[in-house]
Amino acid sequence: MAKQATQDTVKYDASSIQVLKGLEAVRRRPGMYVGGTDTKALHHLVYEIVDNSIDEALAGRCDRIEVTIHEDNSVSVTDNGSGIPVAEHPVEKVSALELVHTTLHAGGKFDNAAYKVSGGLHGVGAAAVNALSEWMEVTVRRDGGIFFQRYERGIPTAPVKKIGKLAKGEPTGTTTRFKFDPTIFKEDAVYRFETLVNRFREMAFVTSGVFLKVRDERPSVPREMSFYFEGGVKSFVRYLNRNRKPLHDPIYVRKEVDNIDVEIAIQYTDGVAISEYAFANTIHTPDGGTHLTGVRTALTRVINSYARKNNFLKEKDSNFSSDDTREGVTVVVSVKHPDPQFESQTKVKLMNAEVAGIVSSIASEALTNYLEENPREAKRIIERCLTSSRARAAARKARELVMRKSALESMTLPGKLADCSERDPAKCELYIVEGDSAGGTAKQGRDRHFQAILPLRGKILNTERARLDKILANNEVKAMISALGTGIGESFDLSNLRYGRVIIMTDADVDGSHIRTLLLTFFFRYMPQLIEHGHLFIAQPPLYAVKAGKEVYYTYTEEEQRELLKKLEGKKYSVQRYKGLGEMNAQQLWETTMDPARRTLLQVTIEDAVVADRTFNMLMGSEVAPRRRFITTHASEVRNLDV
Repeated sequence: MAKQATQDTVKYDASSIQVLKGLEAVRRRPGMYVGGTDTKALHHLVYEIVDNSIDEALAGRCDRIEVTIHEDNSVSVTDNGSGIPVAEHPVEKVSALELVHTTLHAGGKFDNAAYKVSGGLHGVGAAAVNALSEWMEVTVRRDGGIFFQRYERGIPTAPVKKIGKLAKGEPTGTTTRFKFDPTIFKEDAVYRFETLVNRFREMAFVTSGVFLKVRDERPSVPREMSFYFEGGVKSFVRYLNRNRKPLHDPIYVRKEVDNIDVEIAIQYTDGVAISEYAFANTIHTPDGGTHLTGVRTALTRVINSYARKNNFLKEKDSNFSSDDTREGVTVVVSVKHPDPQFESQTKVKLMNAEVAGIVSSIASEALTNYLEENPREAKRIIERCLTSSRARAAARKARELVMRKSALESMTLPGKLADCSERDPAKCELYIVEGDSAGGTAKQGRDRHFQAILPLRGKILNTERARLDKILANNEVKAMISALGTGIGESFDLSNLRYGRVIIMTDADVDGSHIRTLLLTFFFRYMPQLIEHGHLFIAQPPLYAVKAGKEVYYTYTEEEQRELLKKLEGKKYSVQRYKGLGEMNAQQLWETTMDPARRTLLQVTIEDAVVADRTFNMLMGSEVAPRRRFITTHASEVRNLDV
């Protein structure tokens, strides 16, 4: 039966079509331009402006860039490039400076006349940042003068004006200062000095010869870091592997083919982690792309060819897989392309098809020459791949015992798992709990409808130092994999995840922190998709219970505890310090740590893969010296450590 229209039906006709003028589209849909309205998107504003300065450096017109976070949370970016043109545009009849900041798809990078290579492609960056800023001020030094214009929420407050003369010898360039619009970005969106430092360190590596300085004026003691590297991506690989034991010096090549500049550095270590970082026109492409595919193809092809030729692989032996040749490798590939094609405005993946072949050819030639000229190092690399191949075969057999191959052939869930009754994964939670005692309390205190409990006995294997076959022999790891349902390694499938939230719940003491770190290492190395898609969390149990009369207060940090005790001065109270989850009864654990209405969960994210990779390797890897340096450096920062 046809549905009869009612008076409440929304009318849709020509008048329903909206045309968004100027920068209104950016303000309405910020996610399309900077990826969202959270902290990550906030940093993207800075990257867009700095990318413009980097483009000046790539054009040979800039060798110094300074970024400052000011006390009022505004950010300024200053370079010594040629300065944005300020003269009137011949067609639009408005200053070019105003045009690029107020009009989408206006810029000087659509052809290769002014910029042979650039990261900015669509003329969107500066205009998008302007649209999403409460205010922006741009100062340009060029043509013998100093020019200025201010914007508020993307709209110029006055025409471009000349505010001074350029002194003799004073450098040209551009200074952009902006303050993000608090009505658009989330309340908890804040600039993180460490995030900017890590991003600009990468930029300095892949833009050799450029001085980059980052300064934060917000703390009582301002922080500042500067970067300058002449070794390019070779220096970057050495930096990444400084806490690992390399098997050889970095294999390095730089070559230009068809106006595409390719720079590659490769180094194998004694670890098992794969570290791959790809850049296109100095922009980090975290999802890789055709340039990274080219390097991977070359690695597999050349190593198999060398191993066959030199009888490391016999006739009956299978070729090494891509995973075999990549285990323990650190790769940095940087391409500079006159017309790069990215997957989106946020530039997470390079899509140019021709790049894969060019990069593969250059990498193959460099690898072949290195292996032929360095037989001792070549033998170490091949033996490493052989060990990896054997371990992977053993892991494959072990994985078949751990994973469900299909719905009909699924394994039974681990006996220690107390499952929930809800069958919609999006509504389910799995608490991974330290010890049988805490597990028992959690089972009693949980909501059985949607909360499952998996107790772990003791500390799991340190997965930073072990191969997959050894990991899969560990009973606690097997229990986790079975409970999650996703499988692991090559057969990992996120669509089979049985719980929308996976929550690590450990004691608030040193042992609990160690177990949490071991679990995070496992998830980061072998199930990173859980983190990337927002499924992994850390529970926050209270440190103290303070009883004053009939009232009970819970505090979660030392600072909270001090503030509470100040308020209770003059009153009688008792304090209980929780060293373990098992010290709480089921009702207390529910009220403080498991009740969705009152609990606090920390979501695990990876903002910077380079830092995460280096940190896990330093804390959990086989090299002792870097870990000792870290502990001695930060020991003085620990306060009130109750163990």
